[in-house]
Amino acid sequence: MSILLEKHIVELLQERNDKAISLLYEHYGDTLYGVAFKVLRDSELAQDVLQESFVKIWKKADTYDSSKAKLFTWLFRITRNTAIDKLRSVHTKTDKEIQIDVSDVYNVGVSSINPDFLDVKENMEKIDKKYCDVLDALFFQGMTQQEASDELNIPLGTIKSRLKIGLRELKKIYGENSILLVLLSLIT
Repeated sequence: MSILLEKHIVELLQERNDKAISLLYEHYGDTLYGVAFKVLRDSELAQDVLQESFVKIWKKADTYDSSKAKLFTWLFRITRNTAIDKLRSVHTKTDKEIQIDVSDVYNVGVSSINPDFLDVKENMEKIDKKYCDVLDALFFQGMTQQEASDELNIPLGTIKSRLKIGLRELKKIYGENSILLVLLSLIT
């Protein structure tokens, strides 16, 4: 592509002239599609990314600085970053989907429940309240250590210490070999 044509496209973009998008698509569309396809390995997603990229290019036209990068480099980065974002969102979405056919949630039988661990909450009452509060927040309420720290207004280091001590106290109640099973029953 000639430098004059590139400058013309940049001027049209910055003037918000519709012809700029047509020229960009005509001269860069196939290459940018190839960039998106290389990242995504899916033609439909690559087409979506190409369209999203052109929208971003249009909206960010005033941020292009020819002294920092050539037009193609700028277009390439926008398209590549958009493709990477799309790839991440697709992976996140599929990771969160529930796979009923491979889940054993519905296959829990009475034989898989160990009655020795049904009394965990009751046995937690036997340990000091400050440890019980931390264990309850982390295991029964499903908080992260940072969330428990914020919720209980306790420093993160103290949360970690109380977790360790609380688990040690439960270990005394359930015995040396049972603590892993207790933890598994708490988490699942």
